[in-house]
Amino acid sequence: MMHDRWTRRALLMLAALALTLSGCTTYVTSQVTAFSAWEGGSDAARTFAFTRSPEQNQSIEQSTYEQFVANGLAMHAFHLVAEPHARYLVGLAYGSRTDTVTVAQPVFYNPWPGPYWGPWNPWGAWGPYQPAYVNQSYPVYSHALGIRITEKASGKEVYNVQARTSGDDPSLVRVMPFLVQSALGNFPLANGTVTEVRIPVGKSGGAPNETAAAPAGAGQGGAAATGSAPAK
Repeated sequence: MMHDRWTRRALLMLAALALTLSGCTTYVTSQVTAFSAWEGGSDAARTFAFTRSPEQNQSIEQSTYEQFVANGLAMHAFHLVAEPHARYLVGLAYGSRTDTVTVAQPVFYNPWPGPYWGPWNPWGAWGPYQPAYVNQSYPVYSHALGIRITEKASGKEVYNVQARTSGDDPSLVRVMPFLVQSALGNFPLANGTVTEVRIPVGKSGGAPNETAAAPAGAGQGGAAATGSAPAK
């Protein structure tokens, strides 16, 4: 039927438009929330070690994300050391979830398309007909990273920041560099800060290469400060 043919054509055009627009994305946008009791201190005192929950202890994924975070902290004069020599303990929590978004898309139907009228059609190629709508569902992936810094001696929490982002990329590991840069790029944020951070995507598809090399001589901690958890 002609109605079905026009519906299929409209849906194909919408799908092509969606692919074109997704290819034009040049930024990753994250929502960042920070709680801070940071009092500064000399650069020499910014030594830290990572702590892990029991399920993180043997995780290669955990080690990978710790490397990203160590690079980000190094930009602010933090030095990764063995736990006995650390002033601060850093714990990570991270996770992803998938949601479905349903959008009503217009589908135009004209039983007398433009060529029938020729150049004299007063309503344009589609005629005077209102669009019908069809529901289209799309997956949306949400990713989150939390970084918690505590004083080793007192156990006092001195900084807690979380970065969240949503988009069409299902991979947490690909998004993680952007989350780390969003969370730590403006360290330390004031207590109760809620802000939005936009980071351009590099030509290779990743975050800009602006982080320092990870410091050497790292040792891993013992007691867990926080564990990985799904984004909420």
